[in-house]
Amino acid sequence: MFVAPISTDHLLSEAEKEHLYEKLIEQLNKDFNFANEPIDLPKSTKPNELKVQLHEKIYRLIQYKFAEYLSLLYIVDVPEDQVKKLDGSDILELSEQVSFLILKREWMKVWFRSKY
Repeated sequence: MFVAPISTDHLLSEAEKEHLYEKLIEQLNKDFNFANEPIDLPKSTKPNELKVQLHEKIYRLIQYKFAEYLSLLYIVDVPEDQVKKLDGSDILELSEQVSFLILKREWMKVWFRSKY
């Protein structure tokens, strides 16, 4: 049964435990490339590095390429209502929360594909 992760660290450790961490990286690379905003994460990327790189990428998109950021959210299929609930007053905090939403959605895709 799919259990929604409560934090980025929880999600990444769950992906490793399920032996789906590499698939998660592949899915992130695929969707970011599809949005024409490659993130180029090697499969050897450690969970902590992934967290930092994703956060930095989202921060830069929000800051400098907002239209591309919105396109990425659409391609990844992050629920709009979840994004609207976030407090946008601090871009650093917002980018961290959006990174988690993206990871959550990508994890759902990978997990369901592996099970069904």
